[in-house]
Amino acid sequence: MIGGKIYNDQTTLIKGGYVLTMDRELGDLPHTDVVIDGEKIVAVGPNLEVSSRANVIDARNRIVMPGFVDTHRHTWQTPVRGVLPSCTLDQYFSGMLNNIGIQYRAEDVYIANLMGALEAVNAGITTLLDWSHVNNTPEHSDAAVHGLDEAGIRAIYAHGVPVGNEWWSYSSKKHPEDIRRIRKEYFQSDDQLLTLALAARAPGNTTPEVAKHDWELARDLGIRISVHVGMRLTGVHVNHVLSLHELGLLGPDTTYIHCTDSTDEELDLIAKSGGTASVAPYVEMLMGHGVPPTGRLVARGVRPSLSIDVVSSVPGEMFTQMRTALVQERILAFTETPDIAFAPSLTHRDVLEFATIDGARACALDHKIGSITPGKQADIILLSTDQVNVAPVVDPVATVVISADTSNVDTVFVAGKVLKQNGRLTRIDMPRLLNRLDNARDHLLSNAGVIPKWILTRSDD
Repeated sequence: MIGGKIYNDQTTLIKGGYVLTMDRELGDLPHTDVVIDGEKIVAVGPNLEVSSRANVIDARNRIVMPGFVDTHRHTWQTPVRGVLPSCTLDQYFSGMLNNIGIQYRAEDVYIANLMGALEAVNAGITTLLDWSHVNNTPEHSDAAVHGLDEAGIRAIYAHGVPVGNEWWSYSSKKHPEDIRRIRKEYFQSDDQLLTLALAARAPGNTTPEVAKHDWELARDLGIRISVHVGMRLTGVHVNHVLSLHELGLLGPDTTYIHCTDSTDEELDLIAKSGGTASVAPYVEMLMGHGVPPTGRLVARGVRPSLSIDVVSSVPGEMFTQMRTALVQERILAFTETPDIAFAPSLTHRDVLEFATIDGARACALDHKIGSITPGKQADIILLSTDQVNVAPVVDPVATVVISADTSNVDTVFVAGKVLKQNGRLTRIDMPRLLNRLDNARDHLLSNAGVIPKWILTRSDD
């Protein structure tokens, strides 16, 4: 019995796990139970009692923790996974946004978002910000929302502009007004599994007048804003954050992605405004956005979140991002002389917080998710620790950050609903979905003129 209440068959007891609550008041709790009732976490503690009708999960060889939060992913690129594995940012813009992206049909966006969201769930990502800038028609936007909805993930659909250079090169095109229809049709409530944001373009990508229009549009709709800033492109000289400051547009409702080439002054402005940040360290170093600003942000009190960005170039799980963020920031503390000790400050616990509770804050969802705290939504994952790549466990936080991978993600709850169990996604016709994904790949790459010969000559026998 918990608080005088015996829970019933709507209850799940996760029993005896090592619970990483990511709640600094509760801490890390070995041999601990978690009780889920409906959508919510109702109790955390040892030897909790529930009704005999409750569902009981034996978690004695499991790490129990909040699901990961991916604060920036262009989910529409799922069908062309790995197409640009060693590209530069210039090559990404020309190859993806100005070629492959133009080929997308609404049906391609649907299967991309469905399979991309399922990929996230499979990897223990329970919340995803879908930065959708492939809205070539209203039907594309509808398809993106339907794909996320069918996957069952918690998602922020960040509605962006269509692909094409005319939308990104000092554009005078305002954000599509279709976002008003989308708000009314799909997102009348902000207290649901899917919520809405505006995927904005910074001044420099647009004229100042367009930037002001777009920020005012988002604030009129009462939704958050997510914007790329500080990415270094050849021959482009612009200070995105400073320009936003000069236009009076900075605010706590905005998440700034990358910030890799942003000045210290600009990072100070983000901190002063109460804004949040999303760092994608793997892609930032791969494509040459600039040096990930993880430590520079932390020094200003801006705890960054982590994001995947694009599976066209990057693994779609959070384990790689945490490890990359950790080692990249630590090596920046390397000294010029052995007479000064190497003394990095970023730890493995820091990056686990970036991937969970700090991600929830960046989405303004930390009151609902990001920690295993009674009263919050039950977005919870269980990681198997009785597997060769993680056993034996010494420091459970280190096990997650240093050793674990997607194969250890045993169980995934989103709002109390099981989406993955015993290492397998639930209620998914995977062969049918994979066939649709293959068909989308073939259409997109064929029409873009970049399909590999081996795909054209493969046999289906």
